[in-house]
Amino acid sequence: MPESAEKVGNSADSADAEPDTEPDADAGDDEAAASDEGDDRGEDGADDGERADVEGDARLRAAVAAWVGSADAKKGTGDAEKAEETAEKPESKSTEDAPEAEAEAEAESESEAEAGAGDGDDAAQGKDTPEPKPGRAPEPAPKGEPKPEPPVDQPTAVFKAPRPKPAVDQPTTMLKLGGAKKDDAKAGKKSGEQKPAPKTGESDVERTSRFVALKPLDAPETRKPQPKPQSHPQSPPKPQPQSKAAPSPAQPKPKPKPQPQPKPQPVAQPPAAQTGPAGLTGLERTTQQPLPPKPPLDLLAELTNTPPPPETPLRTAARRVKIWTPLVVLLAIVFAVVQAVRPLPSPTLALTAKDSYTFDGGRLSLPWPSEGQGWMDGVGIGTMDHFGNQTPVAIGSVAKTMTAYIILRDHPLKPGQEGPKIQVDATAEKEGGYDKAGESTLNTVKAGDFLTEKQALSAVMIPSANNIARLLARWDAGSEAAFVKKMNDTARELGMAHTTYTDPSGLKETTVSTAEDQVKLGNAFVKVPALVAITSVASWTDPSGHYWTNYNELPYRMGAIGIKTGSTTAAGGNLLFASRKQVGGQTVTVVGAILGQHKPKILETANAVSKTALLAAQEALTSAKILKKGDVVGYVDDQLGGHTPVVITKDVTAVGWAGLKVDLSLTAGHLPHSAKAGTKVGTLTVGDGAQGAVRVPVALQNDLAEPGFADKLTRVG
Repeated sequence: MPESAEKVGNSADSADAEPDTEPDADAGDDEAAASDEGDDRGEDGADDGERADVEGDARLRAAVAAWVGSADAKKGTGDAEKAEETAEKPESKSTEDAPEAEAEAEAESESEAEAGAGDGDDAAQGKDTPEPKPGRAPEPAPKGEPKPEPPVDQPTAVFKAPRPKPAVDQPTTMLKLGGAKKDDAKAGKKSGEQKPAPKTGESDVERTSRFVALKPLDAPETRKPQPKPQSHPQSPPKPQPQSKAAPSPAQPKPKPKPQPQPKPQPVAQPPAAQTGPAGLTGLERTTQQPLPPKPPLDLLAELTNTPPPPETPLRTAARRVKIWTPLVVLLAIVFAVVQAVRPLPSPTLALTAKDSYTFDGGRLSLPWPSEGQGWMDGVGIGTMDHFGNQTPVAIGSVAKTMTAYIILRDHPLKPGQEGPKIQVDATAEKEGGYDKAGESTLNTVKAGDFLTEKQALSAVMIPSANNIARLLARWDAGSEAAFVKKMNDTARELGMAHTTYTDPSGLKETTVSTAEDQVKLGNAFVKVPALVAITSVASWTDPSGHYWTNYNELPYRMGAIGIKTGSTTAAGGNLLFASRKQVGGQTVTVVGAILGQHKPKILETANAVSKTALLAAQEALTSAKILKKGDVVGYVDDQLGGHTPVVITKDVTAVGWAGLKVDLSLTAGHLPHSAKAGTKVGTLTVGDGAQGAVRVPVALQNDLAEPGFADKLTRVG
């Protein structure tokens, strides 16, 4: 080989032979670089042949040079595109195949160079005419030389080396970026030439791919003890192409032998991550045994790369506060909602005024007879006075008061009404003849006659007919015994604890009672208007026209309510009486009973002593204004701490007698949870409660408001 050609070849390869400071990780980059180097060496080989043989044909050399330049330009463009495609595709072959691929590329480049040098006569003549480079216009011929004629196409033999298959690299943790472009730039710097980059219509960003690790390889969980990495081996020296002259017919063309390449040492790979995505290139899967579950704080610390803080009493207290505070707040909200929607308690009415009033003067003492027993009440006010021992005694016909009370209770009448008709039976007719034996009877009735309810009651209360009392008992209860049971039951209901009834008429001495018990019955009796109307008359005429005088003289002597007299030899004279009087704008009813009067004409004696006591009682009645209209007497308690005052709607005048102590009480009516001022909410009672003589309505002084949220929230009951 001529020395000049050898020098040119060595200078062309010197750039490629420069050691690369970066490891070759992409075989496609080396392939692209090798392709370009082969083109350059082919062109340099042709130049060496022309310098060696100076007797070639200039015209043929120019034509061949132009054809080879255009072919090289197209090949360079294709090689650049192929290098880009190779850089974008994932490599699959090991880095150990890279030197073999380079050797094949260099061998193909030498074969192209030889083909270029051997074609045409000009290569054989060894003329020094420079060959135009690809992509550059042909240089003008030097002065003194003949101008070359236009190239003439002649049949030539062209051998095109097949493109090598892209080498596939083994999986590595990092990918080398832009290797082909860097090699071309280095080769251009060394040789001093500037080769234009092939125009492919793509930008550098599109032709360059970059691998970005999903997690730093030096993360704490990926670090493992690893062997000391060996130094990266230098790229093996590339074979130097030898420019050869066209072989003579006698000398066979020697085949270039690829120089033995040193086997590259394996690059130390970073340890594979313990965990990673299955398809991540560059990470190696490992088999890991399952670990026991970690505490939540440790797991959170591992995920956030932050170790759990050390446990201290302060952190423990803070953690407990964070855990329990939401629960406590939730319970407080539930408690507040429950307290707010709970039904409100029923309001009550409380008394703030004095609960009693005492009239001036000493204790009242009424004029009583010297024998027997007696009792006097102001209805609804209290007991005025009494005398004698309250022991049960025979009461005679006073017992008919209970008989009349039960009949009108079971068969009520209004004043003036006659009521149902009652047929007189044979027993009643028979017993009517007992008057001859001294018994009080209605002897004008016959069996089959009819008496109205009012007529029958009048016969019992005015002429005190025993036979009609027994007739009413049988009509009401079916038998006298059943009716007697009713009499005793009613006595217990009225509080007559010392009274026993054995017959409806009281003729039997076994029917006994006390003055106090009979006053209790009289207090109930005067509340029945039909009974008061019947007993307040002085006389009565029966259906037959017979006139009967009332044995009770008080009605026609002083306008009293007669109620009932009773007299027997055993019982003596007895009288249950009542009267009414207006005092201080109030109507006061006085009820009294005197029993056991045995002075001759016992019935007249009973009427006389009863009248004296009744007149004294009426005289003792008095009144006193104890409260004025608008005075606060109490309040409405909503049971949650709210108090709304109540006032009386008019003056309160108490009725009584000297030394009497009367009680004051508030009775609630309808108590709403909210109401306007002036709404009546109850009654003030002055007296003995249920039978109080004085009752005054009370009303709200201010608006009654429903309890607020704070009151509802803090209630306990």
